[in-house]
Amino acid sequence: MLKIDVHTHILPASWPDFSEKFGYTGFPSFERQQDGSSHMMVNCKHFRTFQPNSWDPDTRLHDCDRDGVTVQVLSPVPIMFSYWAKPEHTLEISRFLNDHIAATVAERPTRFIGLATLPMQAPDLAITELERAVRELGLAGIEIATHVNEMNLNEEALFPIFEAAADLGAAVFVHPWDMMGADDMRRYWLPWLVGMPAETSRAICSMIFGGVLERLPNLRVNFAHGGGSFPATIGRIEHGFNMRPDLVAIDNAVNPREYLGRFYVDSIVHDPVMLRHLVELVGEDRITLGSDYPFPLGELVPGKLIESMEDFSAARKAKLLGENALDWLSLPRERFAS
Repeated sequence: MLKIDVHTHILPASWPDFSEKFGYTGFPSFERQQDGSSHMMVNCKHFRTFQPNSWDPDTRLHDCDRDGVTVQVLSPVPIMFSYWAKPEHTLEISRFLNDHIAATVAERPTRFIGLATLPMQAPDLAITELERAVRELGLAGIEIATHVNEMNLNEEALFPIFEAAADLGAAVFVHPWDMMGADDMRRYWLPWLVGMPAETSRAICSMIFGGVLERLPNLRVNFAHGGGSFPATIGRIEHGFNMRPDLVAIDNAVNPREYLGRFYVDSIVHDPVMLRHLVELVGEDRITLGSDYPFPLGELVPGKLIESMEDFSAARKAKLLGENALDWLSLPRERFAS
């Protein structure tokens, strides 16, 4: 059965010292260790230790073969978004990352699919890089954050980027980063456990209430981590829409529940009850396998939860494991035929 993991992250094996190049700090740097791992440093502080599966294609494919994954969709690690930097510098970083992902895909086009990153804080630059990524590099779409600095995804300044993505047929993967309230949640890994789900709901609500999905019905958007906290709170969101339209329905008068089934979510929910609820809520045609490989908060064996669902038919599992991903990415199954 075709298994396409839409949510995996990749790093380049080497990385320039952008802080030195650009003349200010904040950009990640790497310190390679004797055991083959690499420490990511941000402002001289340790952020995370990465293993070779974060950058080595052969290691990734070994893991894929072990777990029965046919194809990985490669996207940058979100800390690389760099929306906070000067736009021309974020563009340079984006081009570096996009070239790397495109080269990795080109070497193994039946095993990898690529998503680009963009300088979202500068829409004109972002559109130019989006066009290059799709038309020249052959990438299938883009990965973006749940907000861009002080802008939520409903901001009119960002709309031309989504419009260009729809026109180009580029898939959009929305991944939480720069989590709200992170400074107030320093213990217990709460930014990742609480902030990330809230961020994804923030993005979904912003795109619904801001009319992005209404104005661009052909835009194919996929939200990470099972849609975050949105699926569990759609009742509250709809109730707020109905009770206070003067506050909620100011840019879009369509009930948010009407958008269920009009966007995709990945399957990283870690709970069979929640996965079943997702199927009932957004439909079996709008859930894609995602693992968050190679990070420990993801699903350690991609697709294990889907495959364990005894009440799911083989046809439903086939959709969740791979067929829906092809629809979201608008790619032919023949490309990945063995």
